[in-house]
Amino acid sequence: MSERSTEAGGWVADWSLDHHCIRILLVRNESEAEPLFSAAVLAAAPDLAEMRERFPKLSGLWDAIRGEYWAELSPGQQNSRGVI
Repeated sequence: MSERSTEAGGWVADWSLDHHCIRILLVRNESEAEPLFSAAVLAAAPDLAEMRERFPKLSGLWDAIRGEYWAELSPGQQNSRGVI
């Protein structure tokens, strides 16, 4: 299980996959030292849907994470013709 980092609109989120569930570990503004949110352990980290509800103004960040998640899950979609 590897940790990922996504940036959008001056916000950064560290997240990880937990059995196809996106768990948010850290959210911070690039210009501030203190994080907006931090989870000590993966098991206690909220999923993407919960973070959307808690912090709806960060929808650009949540959308960017969702995009990276789907790009990672379906890399073959980029070239649907396949390799001959």
